[in-house]
Amino acid sequence: MKKARVLYVSQEIYPYMDEKPISNIARNLPQGIQERGREIRTFMPRYGCINEIRHGLHEVIRLSGINQIIDDNDHPLIIKVASIQRARMQVYFIDNEDYFQRKATFIDEAGKPFADNDERAIFFCRGVIETVRKLSWSPDIIHCHGWFTSLLPLYIKKAMIEDPLFENTKVVYSLYNDKIEGNFDKNMAKKAEWENADADDLSVIKNANYNTLSKLAINWADAIVKAEPGLDADIVKHAVKSGKPLLEHAGEDYADAYSEFYNEIMELEEALVDE
Repeated sequence: MKKARVLYVSQEIYPYMDEKPISNIARNLPQGIQERGREIRTFMPRYGCINEIRHGLHEVIRLSGINQIIDDNDHPLIIKVASIQRARMQVYFIDNEDYFQRKATFIDEAGKPFADNDERAIFFCRGVIETVRKLSWSPDIIHCHGWFTSLLPLYIKKAMIEDPLFENTKVVYSLYNDKIEGNFDKNMAKKAEWENADADDLSVIKNANYNTLSKLAINWADAIVKAEPGLDADIVKHAVKSGKPLLEHAGEDYADAYSEFYNEIMELEEALVDE
């Protein structure tokens, strides 16, 4: 594989969040891919439970300051960064006082999902794109981890269709057992419209819930990964039916499997271009 650029976007990364499959993979996979000669960047939300002093987070002023308009309201985008020294890896954090100051991630103390989880996901995905644009960093692959990133494949493939920075970008979406119960706001599809991504593109989430968001991500991604065993059967069925490259659960030693999968995706694109 050539000296590819891989952008990792995850709803959780260890050690900033507790250890679980998604946070561990999002921590170790970028390091493994970087050690195999690729250039990487990594993004996650800056939840209020993250101790900024302990983890050395600091704001990147030159990247902050863009306002995201969601449902006719302005929300300032704040970018912070920290380093995982052992991995020689920087992590960029998407922050906003309205969406990410609370201590919990997606569910309140009573066990109910936050009413604005839809807007938080929209803000996060758009914030990642706007930051990458400011960095003028063109990724060959964007690898999305978790339902919170489910709008990103659509935004890259449709909203950014005229942006040369993402012209040749391939999007990989990893499926996890990270289900959030209940429905999202009934107007999520309307709120999620952005640039060239319109109502028709978002019709699958007219009834927005975990399964329909996962299906939206599968519809727009170039390739899918089963990151855990025991995934929701309905979502797996949709992934298989899509006919897109699908990486089975790779077990504990997954860096080589993911690296080879990236190779296959990029080689497929090169073959199409040659034709």
